[in-house]
Amino acid sequence: MPAATEGLREALVAPLSECTAMPGVLAAVVYLAEPGRSRLKAAMIQGSVPFLFGMPDTMPADAGHASATAWRTGRFTVVGVPVPEPGTVAPPRLIPFPYAAVSAPLVSGGGARYGALTLIRLLAPGGNWAADPAQEAALTGVARRLTERLDALAASGAAITPGPNVVLVAGPDGEQHAGAAGWGAPGVPGSAGLSLMYQVHNLSTRLTQLTSLDEIIPAVMTRVMAPFGARGIVVGQVTGERLWIVGSSGVSTSLVRELHGADVAVGSPWADSLLTHFPRFFDSPAALRRDYPGAYDGDDSVRGWAFLPLCVGCRPVGVCCLTFGEERSLTTEERAALMMLADLLASAVERARLEAYEHTLAESLQRTLLPRSLTALPGVITTARYVPARTEAGLGGDWYDVLPLPDGRLALIVGDVEGHSTDSAIVMGQLRSAVMAYVKEGHDPAAVLSRAGRLLSDLDTGLVATCCLAFLNLEDGVVEAARAGHPAPLLRRPDGRLEHLDLVAGRPLGLADAAGTNSSAVVPPGSTLMLYTDGMYQARTGDFFPRTLDLLARDDADLEELADRLVETAADGHDDDLILLLARFEGGVAGASRRIEQLELPRHDLAGVAAARRFVHDCLRRWDATEISDALELITSEAVTNALIHADSAVDVRVREYDDRVRLEVRDSDAHPPLPSAISVCDEAAQSTAEHGRGLMIVDSLATAWGSSPHGRGKTVWMELRLGPRGSRQPGTASASVG
Repeated sequence: MPAATEGLREALVAPLSECTAMPGVLAAVVYLAEPGRSRLKAAMIQGSVPFLFGMPDTMPADAGHASATAWRTGRFTVVGVPVPEPGTVAPPRLIPFPYAAVSAPLVSGGGARYGALTLIRLLAPGGNWAADPAQEAALTGVARRLTERLDALAASGAAITPGPNVVLVAGPDGEQHAGAAGWGAPGVPGSAGLSLMYQVHNLSTRLTQLTSLDEIIPAVMTRVMAPFGARGIVVGQVTGERLWIVGSSGVSTSLVRELHGADVAVGSPWADSLLTHFPRFFDSPAALRRDYPGAYDGDDSVRGWAFLPLCVGCRPVGVCCLTFGEERSLTTEERAALMMLADLLASAVERARLEAYEHTLAESLQRTLLPRSLTALPGVITTARYVPARTEAGLGGDWYDVLPLPDGRLALIVGDVEGHSTDSAIVMGQLRSAVMAYVKEGHDPAAVLSRAGRLLSDLDTGLVATCCLAFLNLEDGVVEAARAGHPAPLLRRPDGRLEHLDLVAGRPLGLADAAGTNSSAVVPPGSTLMLYTDGMYQARTGDFFPRTLDLLARDDADLEELADRLVETAADGHDDDLILLLARFEGGVAGASRRIEQLELPRHDLAGVAAARRFVHDCLRRWDATEISDALELITSEAVTNALIHADSAVDVRVREYDDRVRLEVRDSDAHPPLPSAISVCDEAAQSTAEHGRGLMIVDSLATAWGSSPHGRGKTVWMELRLGPRGSRQPGTASASVG
């Protein structure tokens, strides 16, 4: 270090130490003018450790700060920063409390203007913003002596300009209360502040590794609750002028219920904290009642409160509320550290919100490219699942389709465009449309793949895709299939044996001369055909998860339930998009579905509920099954009403007849039905879904079996009612016996 620079730094230490020893001073700083004279830069900052990090390192020379004003005018300057009233524009916040910046100019008698000596003084609410005479005299004296020292250094040829780095000097810790025990070593100046900053550093490091609220909230509980002796914590996020609780621990249900969904309006400690961007601290119930009579009187076990606003820049994003089991007077250093932690939490919460929004948007766009519903034909049952990769926020290229062929066969299609990007999704949409068109033109599977491959090459996207097509004859169970670099379909025979269809692998679409080869196989009645993408198996080995094969071989359950269970076996470990398409060929097996009727209802058309009831009534009358008409019509009303209200889509109603039962399926395009929030313990959460819950209670009480399963773009709610022996049915009866 040059001797001149070292001498300048030595000259600053003693004056700053004198300033930080003054009563009520949190930090002191020397600002020096940069060579261009357009900016002031901090040369050295000394004080209580948490406040060292709140001081600005540079400022424009024409700014309204006390330091810049004192340097420009050559006069002693005091700038007070009170807590703003809720609803007013919040000032820039150096520290999260009412404070005054008191500045004396460093101007020599010869006219040299070096900079300013500034101290930060904490004031009690309602305190006097002007400097008291004793403090003004003391600070003016320190500034005069420092200016004389700077004159001497300048005379020796030293440049009185700030160095490249700001020098921080830990001063003595501020007030010490019993509540602050455990911070630092007794008698060691600055150790309490450094210990507090260690918590800030640890939380900052931890939050950079986390991306979801499910991970962030536990980290905050560990780094904030325990170190500060808090008994409880509540973290809320602001959306649409309301506070929504995203995490809590150690607090009563009544408190969470009161905060969840509350309006952001003046008159409560958390809202006032949020609207002013300044925290609210209450060390006793009496202190809380003094400012907010009647607030949170329901829990006598809480003896202290801290309401910390979560702000990103000038925009509030939420609130963090700490509760204490004993009366707790936090030191100024603890309060400053808590606000640093709150600022870190605010950024993490906002980042998690944006990432969740991006992921939801990408997933929503992906789902719109998938079929809204699958073709329903007698003799075969189909269902599908789509699960986006958890490690990817981008769009994927997986797709599936179930299409009727002109000759009465059923086409099962699964494909996968490489990559996770917008390009992948766009190419997937183009390729899916092309494959659908070629299939409906009547081409065989190999010809469809050949044409689709040429199309992808002509698009010149640089991407390749895999695809598998299987055409199932519903009369005799013959499958004609081909694949282009895609995994072969897996067949589960009625006795549980598993085998891959013997198909030539083919080359992926988009490569030169990519073409499939047709192969045929016979699927016995009662068999299940499984088409899938690579998210269903282990990426490292290319093998299925053992639980997947075991479940598929042993489980002959309802196809929707089987699909759910199969996805569960792979979803936890998959690192790619997952498509699962199941087709159960019933053929002539006992109990197979006999007839299917279908009704399409426009979105939000509540008059369609009556149409759905008439549709079900007419189906049961034609099938001589009016014995269950009353019950199934009531179930239909509830299920269709819920779908029309909660799903922003058209609703597909299907009734399927079996020998011993009737199955009702209500399909919509809402893949994410309303779920209990993180505050599900609250009565409000139950009330928010009360109407939906009432409908499900009716369904549960009347149906023999029911369930809800997702499919590619939405979900299917299905319900079954048992029928009596066919010979015992009386056409036109209307009993509701559904035992």
